[in-house]
Amino acid sequence: MKSKNIPADIRTKSVEEAQEEIKEIIDNLENKSVNLEESMDKYNRMLHLNYHIQELFKKKLKEIHISGKKNLR
Repeated sequence: MKSKNIPADIRTKSVEEAQEEIKEIIDNLENKSVNLEESMDKYNRMLHLNYHIQELFKKKLKEIHISGKKNLR
């Protein structure tokens, strides 16, 4: 999944906001009144949110790594 496939509204979320939405989706999916199509849409959104969080962590790790190299010089 490439970042360009991530919906724009997800790309603007912080880690905390994305995690909160994932929690809301899980709560919603546990509700038995959700139909299959809606469940699939929510599940796919949750995958996008999770990927976004992973990308934010990778970016932060890279920044820390670069910062650490600069401090060693």
